[in-house]
Amino acid sequence: MGPVFSLLALLLLLMPGAVAYGFRNCIQSMENPQSFRCIQRFLKDIISAVGDLPPNATFVNVSHNFISRLPAASFRHLPHLQQLQLVCNRLETIEDWAFENLGALHTLNLSNNHLANLSEGAFRGLGNLINLSLSNNPLSTIHPHALHPLGNLRTLDLYSCRLVSFAEVACSLQGLMKLRVLNLSCNRLNSLSPICPLPPSLSILHLCNNSLQAVDGGGPQLLRYIRNLDLSYNNISNVTSFAGAELQNLSYLLLKGNPLDVFHLLNVSSLRPRRLDYSGLHLGNEGVSKVCQRLGKHQLKHLRLQSNNIRELRNVSLALCPPIRTLDLSWNKLRWLDCVDKWQHKPLESLVVEHNLLNRLSTCQSSSSLKTLQNISFRYNRILSVKYWAFRYAPNLRILHLNINTIAYLDKHALKGLYYLTELRLDNNLLTDLYKSSFADLVRLQTLNLRNNRVSILFPWVFGKLGQLQILDLGGNNIRNLTNKSFSGLSSLSKLYLDGNCIKKISSDIFYPVQGTLEVLDLTGNKLQYITKTQHKSPPFRHLHKLYDLKLQAQQPYGMKIIPAKFFQGLASLRSLYLSENKLLSISPDAFDDLAQLQYLSLADSCNGMQDLPSGIFKNLRRLQKLNLENVGLHSLTLEVFGNLSNLTSLLLAKNQLQTVNVSVANALGLLRYLDLRKCPLSCTCENLWFQNWLTNRWVQVVYLYNYSCDSRQQLGYVYSFDTHVCFLDVGLYLFSVTTPALLLLMLLPLVYHRAYWRLKYHFYILRSWVNDRWRRQDGEHFQYDAFVSYNSADEGWVLEQLVPSLESCKGSFRLCLHHRDFELGKSIVDNIVDSIYHSRKTICVISRSYLQSEWCSLEIQLASYRLFEELKDVLVMVLLEAIPDRELSAYHRMRKVMLKKTYISWPPEPAAQRLFWTKLRKALKGSYTEEEEEEDLYPFDEEDKPLLESTSQLG
Repeated sequence: MGPVFSLLALLLLLMPGAVAYGFRNCIQSMENPQSFRCIQRFLKDIISAVGDLPPNATFVNVSHNFISRLPAASFRHLPHLQQLQLVCNRLETIEDWAFENLGALHTLNLSNNHLANLSEGAFRGLGNLINLSLSNNPLSTIHPHALHPLGNLRTLDLYSCRLVSFAEVACSLQGLMKLRVLNLSCNRLNSLSPICPLPPSLSILHLCNNSLQAVDGGGPQLLRYIRNLDLSYNNISNVTSFAGAELQNLSYLLLKGNPLDVFHLLNVSSLRPRRLDYSGLHLGNEGVSKVCQRLGKHQLKHLRLQSNNIRELRNVSLALCPPIRTLDLSWNKLRWLDCVDKWQHKPLESLVVEHNLLNRLSTCQSSSSLKTLQNISFRYNRILSVKYWAFRYAPNLRILHLNINTIAYLDKHALKGLYYLTELRLDNNLLTDLYKSSFADLVRLQTLNLRNNRVSILFPWVFGKLGQLQILDLGGNNIRNLTNKSFSGLSSLSKLYLDGNCIKKISSDIFYPVQGTLEVLDLTGNKLQYITKTQHKSPPFRHLHKLYDLKLQAQQPYGMKIIPAKFFQGLASLRSLYLSENKLLSISPDAFDDLAQLQYLSLADSCNGMQDLPSGIFKNLRRLQKLNLENVGLHSLTLEVFGNLSNLTSLLLAKNQLQTVNVSVANALGLLRYLDLRKCPLSCTCENLWFQNWLTNRWVQVVYLYNYSCDSRQQLGYVYSFDTHVCFLDVGLYLFSVTTPALLLLMLLPLVYHRAYWRLKYHFYILRSWVNDRWRRQDGEHFQYDAFVSYNSADEGWVLEQLVPSLESCKGSFRLCLHHRDFELGKSIVDNIVDSIYHSRKTICVISRSYLQSEWCSLEIQLASYRLFEELKDVLVMVLLEAIPDRELSAYHRMRKVMLKKTYISWPPEPAAQRLFWTKLRKALKGSYTEEEEEEDLYPFDEEDKPLLESTSQLG
């Protein structure tokens, strides 16, 4: 069966279809074929990661491995590489020219490694690099010329290294005439005293979290071209050090966390008050007023007062400030905030009060309107309640963030008057009840986020006035039941998130109010469960004709178990369906029949007794592009299941029980580009022979193909390289080997029959005699006859008149075996001949022309010679009855062969010589004929023919 399957596999591979390729430790992105991720592969050398990547790669991420060294020319074969990520490795050494031939690289990230120093040639070849990150390395020294090859560098990140000398860093920057951003935060710099000037192009400099005490060490021109300077969290207390520095070009200065007098700083330096970020300067309430006085009267775009230990805002605190567009009071200690209009009458647009201690938002019913205020954020506070008309002062509010608080009470009219609000975030609070009047005035609301509260009931028409709402997030609540009026009024809703609730049942009536607009529905992590295949009520989604994304994964506690028939009926536009983590026992074969537009389907991690999918389950999913079947218990791939997925591009089959991959399925998936078979027990058998052939092509990416090991203790090695010679079947050779002998036989049989019939018959008798001899029990001591006489009937007269009387009637007579006298009646002629030869001590061949022409005589002498040559016994006595020329003997090569091997006795015509003839014959029969007697023999032939008839062996 194996060779037959291999033959079929090879034939199928010749047909149009998918062929595969793979990378040892990288995954190619489906969206961007030039992007490769080699993350968390436990790699120790860079070649094992990128050695097999194609030269057209533009993005490579080799992060989170154990690479400690980059040898020279590590990426020479990737000339088009643009981004390279080597984050979180163990890099200690970068050899010279390690980045050779990377002229197109513009971003290099080497952060979170073990680099302690940089050699002179570490970055050679990176002439077009724009962004370089070396953050979180134990980098203490930089060679003065290490960065010189980076002539186009614009951003250099040296965050959290161990740099001590600012002068050394400044000198290493010489030649970087395009550098704009330099991050030296979290190092060990204690002074700014460079020997070399900073590049004039440098405009953004981060020096926070160092040990700087002054800024005058670098001379007045050190910061001349800097526009954005971060000196936060240092130890700068000497304000006079700013006096000599040229700060007039600064547009932003952050001094947060330094023990200095900000007002003294403004007095002695050339810094403009509006360019200073006042966060973290311990201003207090009084300090805020002083700052406002220094800012002048012109409108201010941003005023940041973060981390200033402000505990309350009085009317006087911000009264002297110029008009402010954005006010940031985050990271203070505000416990209570009065209505904004009472302490800010300017055209405020955005108010940020995050990370404070606010515990409530009071009523502001009598407040005046701040018509310019559009954005308020009270995130990360401790707000417990929001009272009646809490935002009356901001009637034109567009965005309101109240998330990540502890709001348990939201007054029914807390949001009253916010007719222009478009985004409301109340997520991550403690809300339990929602009322219809809570959102009655939010007629323009488009996004409502109520995730991670404690809402358990949705009252009818609670969202009835939100006709323009597009996104409603109710995930992470305790909602158990939904009614047909839960979403009434949401005529524009397109995205509904109900994941992480306790919903047990859904019906078509629930979603009827949003049937014409809903596009995304998330029901992940609820308690939907079905125990029968029969759907008693109407399909729950039959009205959602525009829904394109449906999430039903991870139903609690044991999954959906069963997908009823026609469950997805009505979802004519659905493109993405998530059913993973549902421990499915069975799926109805027609479950997906109505999803003709489906492009993505996930059934991952649904293994709970379900093994192979039912035939025809995907028959209508002709537009499906991505299919995730990880860990669903599949044992086989069949055309009945996958045959219609003609547009499938991505197939994930990891963690299944697949031992073989059906080549017919692979060929049916003509557009497949991505195949994941990780952790499948693939076998190294002939059934997977075609799998190896995929490696020689570039069409379908098989994830980590070279790491698939043989799943057997007896099988060693990997699927891509197991020994396949036993599976190879050369069809042409087999056909040639079978047909050629058959044709030759058909051609030769008539010729052989016509020309060699008797010869074949003769050999057949020879074979019979050999077989009989093998079965014969030999007795070398006793013979029935002294000689068997082989003669032709034409010479019978001489035999009966001369030979028989001379040998049987004389003294010491011999017993002869003759055809007509001694052959056993009823026995075949051949068997009689064989028995006579082997029961006789000798065989006398009476040779004449008639004897030579007889087939039976030829058989007799052949049998006798066989005994002579095989048994090495002197059993043959040849009597030449008449003179026969050599030219006649040459036609009988068998006879001539015997005569050349044995000396013969010629019958003389002279009576006087006949006496010697009988003497020689008797001695030959007795076995006493010597060489001397042989020399006395007379030959009836000419002397020139004698050598052709003599033999090298002797008689007796």
